[in-house]
Amino acid sequence: MRKIKKILLVLLVVIVALGIGLCGYIFHLKPKYEGELQLNNLEKETTVYFDDFGVPHIYASSEKDAMTALGYVHAQERLWQMELLRRIAPGKLSEIFGSVALKNDKFFSGIGIEEASAKAISKLDKNSPSYQLTMAYLDGINQYLEEGVTPIEFTLVGVKKEKFTIKDVYNIFGYMSFSFAMAQKTDPLLTNIRNKYGVEYVKDLGIEGEFNTTQLKSSKENLEEYTAVAKSVAALLDKSPIPPFIGSNSWVAGPRKTKSGKVIFANDPHIGFSQPATWYEAHLIAPDFELYGCYLAGTPFPLLAHNRNYAYGLTMFENDDIDFYQEKNKADDANQYQTPTGFSAYETRKKTIKVKDTSDIVMTIKSSRHGPIMNDILDHLDKKNPIAMSWTYTREPIQILDAVYGISHAKNKDDFRKAVKLIAAPGLNVMYGDAKGNVAWWATGKLYKHNKGVNSFFILDGASGKDDITEQLDFEKNPSSENPKWGYVYSANNQPEAVDGYLYPGYYLPEDRAKRISQLMDAKSDWDKEAISKMIYDNTSPVAAGTVQNLISSLDNSKLSTEEQQAITVLKSWKGTNNLEDVAPTIYSKWVYLYLKNTFEDEMGKENFDLFLGTHIGKQIIARQIVNENSVWWDNIKTQKVKETRNEIVSKSFHDAIGSLQKQLGNQVSDWKWAKVHTVEHEHPLGKVAALRKLFNVGPYASPGTNEVINNLFFGLNTEGQYHVKGGPSTRRVVDFSDIENSWSILPTGQSGNPFSKHYDDQAEMYNAGKFRKMKLNKEEIVKTSTKLVLKPR
Repeated sequence: MRKIKKILLVLLVVIVALGIGLCGYIFHLKPKYEGELQLNNLEKETTVYFDDFGVPHIYASSEKDAMTALGYVHAQERLWQMELLRRIAPGKLSEIFGSVALKNDKFFSGIGIEEASAKAISKLDKNSPSYQLTMAYLDGINQYLEEGVTPIEFTLVGVKKEKFTIKDVYNIFGYMSFSFAMAQKTDPLLTNIRNKYGVEYVKDLGIEGEFNTTQLKSSKENLEEYTAVAKSVAALLDKSPIPPFIGSNSWVAGPRKTKSGKVIFANDPHIGFSQPATWYEAHLIAPDFELYGCYLAGTPFPLLAHNRNYAYGLTMFENDDIDFYQEKNKADDANQYQTPTGFSAYETRKKTIKVKDTSDIVMTIKSSRHGPIMNDILDHLDKKNPIAMSWTYTREPIQILDAVYGISHAKNKDDFRKAVKLIAAPGLNVMYGDAKGNVAWWATGKLYKHNKGVNSFFILDGASGKDDITEQLDFEKNPSSENPKWGYVYSANNQPEAVDGYLYPGYYLPEDRAKRISQLMDAKSDWDKEAISKMIYDNTSPVAAGTVQNLISSLDNSKLSTEEQQAITVLKSWKGTNNLEDVAPTIYSKWVYLYLKNTFEDEMGKENFDLFLGTHIGKQIIARQIVNENSVWWDNIKTQKVKETRNEIVSKSFHDAIGSLQKQLGNQVSDWKWAKVHTVEHEHPLGKVAALRKLFNVGPYASPGTNEVINNLFFGLNTEGQYHVKGGPSTRRVVDFSDIENSWSILPTGQSGNPFSKHYDDQAEMYNAGKFRKMKLNKEEIVKTSTKLVLKPR
């Protein structure tokens, strides 16, 4: 008995010791929010106040010291995120994740972001403030890298620490620019549809009128080649550990539209959800500088920010800045290709990809005069039919560092506009409002034209030169609006009006959000911060209720079951809301999915149909095509000697939808609440491992909102009828110049990327409920509500 007691006592001691050790390890991993630290290269003592949500308020004697401190505290919270972001563009994910990331690395290594970054850096003025402050920020990151706590992800995955350089900054901006683009998903798919079925099938896809159909070239060749490009790139972006930028809302109410007579600025960029979330908020104060901004991991200047003088943010322009060209090889020499002046040799470069669990991969990448050959960097493409990618970001001079420095240091609207002009890619709608009452937006990006009749939505002819770019447009031709007479500016990724009669091609989103924003803004002229904050969380679609009435009109009411009649009653009274207790969006989403499936999948095939749903055109089509009774898509090409009609397809889809919902959620229609099927979980890359899910992931939560409402919490339509939110507002900000010290923000999860920090997920429930917190500017209030970390010169 004594022996058993001794054994139990020893076991207890071991368990307690392990527990103490584990607690000590976890405590050691937590970020440092108070106390003192010594840093190199600080001129004077710098104080960081971390407020009640972990936002650092950095008070420094110079902007350089503030930037060093920013780099340090940013790395303390987001070093793992920085590490992932800097590895994507140069193709270095396989070094830490192994061959599972190899396709991603081959693609990004091939498209030339790293080479474009090096070229841009070689031309930088090393004495410019943008360069000097960037180096101070990187110095802060690297000091934390050397002396700070190693993130648990580095330990679990086995990451070797390497210093951050300015090339990492450029590579991160390069990846961001590519993730904005939609052409890589859309152009090859549209080309396949046109070549396989003809121009009539393309007309219904929302691009009629943007090209002259009589001049479209048709070809029956290379159908699988084209769709392989779209499938491969879409799969890469969907599986990326860092989510892409997708859409956004912003509107700025001028003095005539607000109760106070002061500008109110609202912005919520839409980005794929991840954990940690995209933005890190920080407030920098120096004698001649103050800015409260939202920073991408590993970048020194904020893309969203405000101070006492002005506020800015962005949405995605969705312009077409990627073109694909079909090159033509010389018959007896695959190393040469046809140009308008004869044959030319491909340029070649070699890239080595280090892979964690196998030998290195050496790639030889060809480039034509248009850009890199996709066949070398994507699987399943025939080498005999080379397709080149021409992308504005790698084709034009990259001045992104000076641009983001300029917009974050502008003294007035004209200064800001000059900085915006420097952005060649990505295409952005940059939104602006200031304390003087100015409101504005400018579409950035180097826009260009082709010959008349050339449609850049399709794979272009690379050999003849007839499809090449013929004109680079001056920035003055970009869509914009400054202090319009109607009193506000807005953007929701919708098609801008024509400039000089030219409607610029792009992958614009449906009018739903834009229509709702303009309806609400036009309806009143006494907006205040509280009303704007409700609007930014608005869940109502101004289009869906009309679309569902068009669907209902195709049904034969005499053939409806009891449950179907109940569902129709719900839909007829629906106002387009997508709140947790609503039933209508559950029915509508299932019905719309099956209508699309029964209409388009017979021509496209399952894989291409799934790809189509992920494009902006797939969203555009719903409200447009349903009203076209003569659409060629209604007929099911697989049924011989039968030509289906709109009424037949819509009716079949409705009956199937209700039957499916009964199996999924039961026969009681009132139980089919949106909260049961629309959920969000913020996934960490390591949260995909079941044992680590609870430690790293945040959620799941039942989520209001839906695709293409202002509160754009988006998902993919699917057979199962469970809609897992993929992304949404990456922050919601409301900046009120009548009460600038009490402007509002919210993040999807929290400030910290450290799972042991209390700020890892402390905003998640507030965000889901549509609540906000202060973006504090008042020092007295900041000091009272914050912990204090003092950084001293070493």
